[in-house]
Amino acid sequence: MEMTTTVDLEQMGRAAKAASRKLAILTTAQKNAALLAIADALEARADEMLAANALDVAEARDNGLSEALQDRLLLTEKRLAALAADARRVADLPDPVGAEMENRVLPNGLRLIKRRTPLGVVGVIYEARPNVTIDIATLCLKTGNAAILRGGKETLRSNIALAAVIQSALEGSGLPPAAVQYIDDPDRALVAGLLRLDRYVDMIVPRGGAGLHRLCKEQSTIPVITGGIGICHVFVDESADLARAVDIVENAKVQRPSVCNALDTLLVHRAVAPSFLPEVAARLVPLGVELRATPRALAHLPADGVSATEAGPDDFDREWLSLILGVKIVEDLDEAIAHIQQHSTEHSDSILTSDEGNAERFVNEVDSAAVYVNASTRFTDGGQFGLGAEVAVSTQKLHARGPMGLEALTTYKWIGLGDGQIRA
Repeated sequence: MEMTTTVDLEQMGRAAKAASRKLAILTTAQKNAALLAIADALEARADEMLAANALDVAEARDNGLSEALQDRLLLTEKRLAALAADARRVADLPDPVGAEMENRVLPNGLRLIKRRTPLGVVGVIYEARPNVTIDIATLCLKTGNAAILRGGKETLRSNIALAAVIQSALEGSGLPPAAVQYIDDPDRALVAGLLRLDRYVDMIVPRGGAGLHRLCKEQSTIPVITGGIGICHVFVDESADLARAVDIVENAKVQRPSVCNALDTLLVHRAVAPSFLPEVAARLVPLGVELRATPRALAHLPADGVSATEAGPDDFDREWLSLILGVKIVEDLDEAIAHIQQHSTEHSDSILTSDEGNAERFVNEVDSAAVYVNASTRFTDGGQFGLGAEVAVSTQKLHARGPMGLEALTTYKWIGLGDGQIRA
């Protein structure tokens, strides 16, 4: 595919690889100083980042982007302050680089040490979330990795401003600005080019919809971490504390509906559906939630044909990212688990129950990256898990799964310390 862009991916790759070698030998103190400098710069230069973001938001609104997508790309003073706090939190976290995972002596006297090391260069392709720029940069710096970032065109101005702040802070800390680079051209051909930059890039992380993940898996010559697409379920068992269950369902659906760990499908045991579903509707409908229900569940929901409508054939395979909730009555735990196994993207699923046996079965049989008992799915997040910011939420099973914090951005090497040993 011929590119008509001024961005030189080959040069970016070479610079990133060179920067990664310098980052790999930094002390923890040096890395933490750079993270704190980034946090300070985010606060000191907030006005210019908010101004750039306001232009992106206005353009998104003019282009008819959904409110959910507008919320994803929006930066506010509060969100910038949270990003600065996240950078400081990452600085406070233990540095995994250099940690010994294993240390043993073989019968021949050779000492084997398994030690954590940086991956090298991480390429991240993401859509309408400028906060990802800071999340990736801070986690990669803490783990001694360089990063090449490519955000969506909807947040181009915001991301360019954020990248400039990061690079300025790096330079002021004596680190190579090429440690964090941003592809500042929305040309889609650059995504394909980045996916084939295997001479320099060691891992690709897509953060976006199913189409982006499919594109990366099909076209990349670099290992790809997939995830971040969440069709999330809550199952209300017949033994659930229904008062608490309403609170949990509200939180999982409404607290921030545009994110991957928000609730998409509510499954309710038939024994409690007649009493529970009207309570859920009474709580959620005034908050703007539209219910898409099976005919059996619809009988217990508002009859206005607006707040609650019959679910379509594909509605239980939808990640809503908005104030829409699928609702289904199930006969028992078996049917709930079977539904989740059929429709889940293996992101985050929860059971609300007072039955320890049912809780244990759910945990064992629902094979998702995060499984909850009597808690909201909204906790699947690097910050909530105590990992600091996250690079992504992986739903695959190799290398990393769930919120990817610092350790997920490392690999390891074997070190053999000998005294003249030779193999017989």
